[in-house]
Amino acid sequence: MHIELYTDGSSRGNPGPGGYGLILRAGPHYKELSCGYRLTTNNRMELLSVIVGLESLKNPGSEIVVYSDSKYVIDSVTKGWVFGWVKKGFAGKKNKDLWQRFLRIYPKHKVTFQWVKGHNDHPENERCDVLAVGAATGKVLLVDEGYENGLAG
Repeated sequence: MHIELYTDGSSRGNPGPGGYGLILRAGPHYKELSCGYRLTTNNRMELLSVIVGLESLKNPGSEIVVYSDSKYVIDSVTKGWVFGWVKKGFAGKKNKDLWQRFLRIYPKHKVTFQWVKGHNDHPENERCDVLAVGAATGKVLLVDEGYENGLAG
């Protein structure tokens, strides 16, 4: 089954309160997810939105197109940077904890990435932005353990 995953991350200050929003769509199925954190960064939320989306899928081997406005996430994967970081033990790289989590789920699916220009009237990207900002400014904010405990690198 072909699955579309739209993602966005937000932080109100960098670092600051942050959140992610995502949309999963496969045929007639549609699901939105979002979550907020009390202290994090924009790049962490961009990456976490992709991770949570992939982790939400029940069937390994799915064909997924990830739509994101994050050059950080897309370039790190499509240009192979993250795989080089693994070989170097993520020396000097940020978000090691999330990249390791990403690398546990990524190989379980057939994932391709498509960059979309942010804040450019792309309906799903705009909706993900609303979800991410709403989560970041919400009343219930979780602790980004990796960031707050210095595990992010």
